[in-house]
Amino acid sequence: MKESFDFDTPIDRKNTDCLKFDFALRRGKPEDILPLWVADMDFKTSDKILYALKKRVEHGIFGYTETGEKYFDALSGWLKRQHNMEIKPNWLIKTPGVVFALAMAVKAYTERGDSVLIQQPVYYPFTEVISDNDRISVSNDLVLGDDGKYHIDFDDFERKIKENNIKLFLFCSPHNPVGRVWTEEELKRIVEICINNDVIVVSDEIHEDFTFYGYRHIPLVNADERIRQYCITCTSPAKTFNLAGLQISNIIIENSKLRKAFKKEVAAAGYSQANTMGIIGCEAAYNFGEQWHNEVKKYISSNLDFLRDYLKDELPSVKLIEPEGTYLIWLDFRELGLSEKELENLMLYKARLWLDSGAIFGKAGEGFERINIATSRAVLKEALERIKKAVDSLKK
Repeated sequence: MKESFDFDTPIDRKNTDCLKFDFALRRGKPEDILPLWVADMDFKTSDKILYALKKRVEHGIFGYTETGEKYFDALSGWLKRQHNMEIKPNWLIKTPGVVFALAMAVKAYTERGDSVLIQQPVYYPFTEVISDNDRISVSNDLVLGDDGKYHIDFDDFERKIKENNIKLFLFCSPHNPVGRVWTEEELKRIVEICINNDVIVVSDEIHEDFTFYGYRHIPLVNADERIRQYCITCTSPAKTFNLAGLQISNIIIENSKLRKAFKKEVAAAGYSQANTMGIIGCEAAYNFGEQWHNEVKKYISSNLDFLRDYLKDELPSVKLIEPEGTYLIWLDFRELGLSEKELENLMLYKARLWLDSGAIFGKAGEGFERINIATSRAVLKEALERIKKAVDSLKK
């Protein structure tokens, strides 16, 4: 089956009950706003995945569905080829999403009133699954260095663990929204501190398949063998193949005690078999989607080049935090000298653009905006031109 790739032609997603395009008014935004906030792509997924899904639709029965050897072989093959990560069948637990898995981990490994460690500015559901389950968020804030990259303050990391009796750390790798792809040295230091303080780590690696040239994602369990007994690794084809709506994630837990506790919370939530189409989509993606994945990465990388050049030539007051991974780009608007509310109003009502305000990622994100560049070049260009027009209006 020959596959074609066209990421340049915009696809109309309106009137498809699309969260990104069809719910602006319901969420208090202007109706005609251009949305680049939700972390999904504006691209059709691989034809080979679509073919597998269509075949199942034609079968016409969507009863309870479980996975077997074929599914595991597809998943394990992908993880081995792409990330040199080896897993065993009994380590696998399927969930409808990584955020669901984060919540289950919070419930499984902590008690009400306990503190859970995160690293802000970080994907905001990290904070939500902690507070919604009556736990306390403690942040080891990432530090923006003179090199323009975010770094971990390891002295603060260990101090926060000790002072707050931390037993669970929610780790984002690659990091959303700041775009870091953590080095082996950084991962080893995390491992050392967590093991020495008996801290369980939930490693959200959903963006593992999106790293830019010169960077390589290292699964946390590959950084140091010892962390395998402390680690819950969260993976999914959702970001890689634009399958978020199929609701399928693969959670890897080697430690049998941790796995049993996690499974207990999943069962208590009333969840059992995964979405039939999610299973089909995931298996097809990992077996046949590699060429599509390579092509979409090239396109998104070229979008990043375009964004970088545009900011340099047309919008020098807006600074790019150079990403090493993910297609979610962190932009620094602090030079404009606006309050958080003023910046949000500028984006919503002047630029008519719906981005993710940096403040929702934690106080450390104030003055920043997150933009999704997994869209057609024409849409990205339109978004940047809107930002330029809005910023230029401040000078008048």
